[in-house]
Amino acid sequence: MNNYSNKRKRKTDVKQRAAHPSHMFTRCSVLGCPNTARAGTGDGLDTRYCRKHSDHHARHGSYYKRSYTAAEIAPHRKRALEWLEANRDDPYVANAIQRVETLYANAGPHVEAFRLRGLNPEQRAKAAWARLRKANVDPVRVVAAWLAIELTMQADPQPELKSEFKRVQAAKLIHRMSSGTHKKWDNGNELHVYPRPRGQILRYLGYDLSGAAELLCEAEIKNLLEI
Repeated sequence: MNNYSNKRKRKTDVKQRAAHPSHMFTRCSVLGCPNTARAGTGDGLDTRYCRKHSDHHARHGSYYKRSYTAAEIAPHRKRALEWLEANRDDPYVANAIQRVETLYANAGPHVEAFRLRGLNPEQRAKAAWARLRKANVDPVRVVAAWLAIELTMQADPQPELKSEFKRVQAAKLIHRMSSGTHKKWDNGNELHVYPRPRGQILRYLGYDLSGAAELLCEAEIKNLLEI
């Protein structure tokens, strides 16, 4: 049986199971939420969370905490960039930059944003790295995204401490940097396509970025906090 047949079979199986809700699952696990967990509604197999909070998790990396705003991240991003520029000779900084360059090099061919349909999340993540490479985004800016989220979380009186949240927040920043596809024709028609920043693609991007910048962050976070 080929991969397509396996995927189709799994999809049919999940659909059939979801169509028969279990009354064992009555309430979403988020405190104060009155909604029923998806497994109890026929809208999925999640036994702990409702559709609203499942969607929130897909977008933000947390079932209850929202993403940081651009205004909340901006001052920390500026600090991170300034520190990185002043410390390019630091071996940890050089290593992080080199690792991002490797992600660029291993991303494969550039794929237009409107041609992503049919690709799995891992392939879409590689396509995002390829778009960053094509756009000549300085790897320093990519490393700064990770440091900026770390600094933002350090300043948050009630941070979400799960690694998934940090990875998703940083991934959203670099996904935005990778932008999309923009075309303009002589007849005046224009095409602007932006990939959606949610779901597993953010987990793959965040995992890649953590592998590139986490060691630097662990080694130099005290110096960054003193700025």
